[in-house]
Amino acid sequence: MTHPKWQTWIVGGAVRDRLLGLPVQDRDWVVVGATPDDLLAAGFKPVGKDFPVFLHPHTHEECALARTERKTAPGYKGFVFHTDASVTLEEDLVRRDLTINAIAQAEDGTLIDPYGGQRDLADRVFRHVSPAFAEDPVRILRVARFAARFADFTLAPETLELMRGMVAAGEVDHLVPERVWQELARGLMYARPSRMIEVLRECGALARILPELDALFGVPQPEKYHPEIDAGIHQLLVIDQAALRNAPLPVRWAALLHDLGKGVTPRENWPHHYGHEGLGGPLVEAACARLKVPVECRELALLTAREHGNIHKIGEMRADTITKIFERCDALRRPERFEGLLAAAACDFHGRPGYAEREDRATPLWRALLAAFLSVDAGSIAAALSDKRQIPQRLHEARVAAVGAVLETLRPLD
Repeated sequence: MTHPKWQTWIVGGAVRDRLLGLPVQDRDWVVVGATPDDLLAAGFKPVGKDFPVFLHPHTHEECALARTERKTAPGYKGFVFHTDASVTLEEDLVRRDLTINAIAQAEDGTLIDPYGGQRDLADRVFRHVSPAFAEDPVRILRVARFAARFADFTLAPETLELMRGMVAAGEVDHLVPERVWQELARGLMYARPSRMIEVLRECGALARILPELDALFGVPQPEKYHPEIDAGIHQLLVIDQAALRNAPLPVRWAALLHDLGKGVTPRENWPHHYGHEGLGGPLVEAACARLKVPVECRELALLTAREHGNIHKIGEMRADTITKIFERCDALRRPERFEGLLAAAACDFHGRPGYAEREDRATPLWRALLAAFLSVDAGSIAAALSDKRQIPQRLHEARVAAVGAVLETLRPLD
């Protein structure tokens, strides 16, 4: 990507990940000494809307012109960008979020690190490059997401204080829902999603972004399971269990929100949370609507909030009750969603202190009973009835019988 008129540098995550010994997925380039017309004349294709970003004509990698920026309004879109051939590499790097992302690499491998990124990589520290960090609230979400990916990194105290100031100034309130969800979803898919929630809570952003979740911290857990932790910490253990099991995003989101009802349980009932599943549904609905969460994630989160307690009680249930749960969950038409419910409930089970290695006997039992429920031949039953109004009741009875037959052959849960 050499050119006599300008210099090109690999920047950002590609340099960081190479220095950490991690696989490099995509490379981003910054071009110094060029103008948009220069790149267009060289065959680059423009793709940027807010500032000049181009695709290389052969490699199709992203190339951005070196730029500076000036804050003009609240939120992450309130910027004016300046690009011309006079902007230096150091001026471009100083606008980046963290020192570990402000390292540039020349095509011959030479590193330019004006802000101490290599030192912070060695020390495993997230540190902002300059006070300009405070101008973009998306950076709070990015730091939290990085914490989920690089779980052994710590947050520099001065960066945490800066983030707290941003929250207090209302910058987080200007984030658009789609961007918040995008960053949360990416963070949930990393190895330690609990770290993302911890960082958001430390700086105060969780109370603005997911107040329903933030309300769980400080709420005691039932003595039967884990009195030594509160409901919020339990949520963190549960989502890390989801990550440990390589669960898909809908399961991780459902695991994160499954106990929201505990946050509105009357204090006089603590540490018990009678009926919290019913209280959690509206809170899950509100959170998903506010963040414009995709339908699959929203539906599973609602189902899990409502039914996860029943999943754990399978050893106490009769065939008729189990069949009604299958029917209520639309397991006939959506067996894959019911499987997602089982996965989220298993994460809840293992997310109790001392339960991580315990045998989950509920999940295989539910699967065996679901297979029995699905095995009923609805067409044969309907064809044998002259009074079609009897079909729903007869189908229910046949499914209860099928579930009951399997239930009797399996050893009850302790």
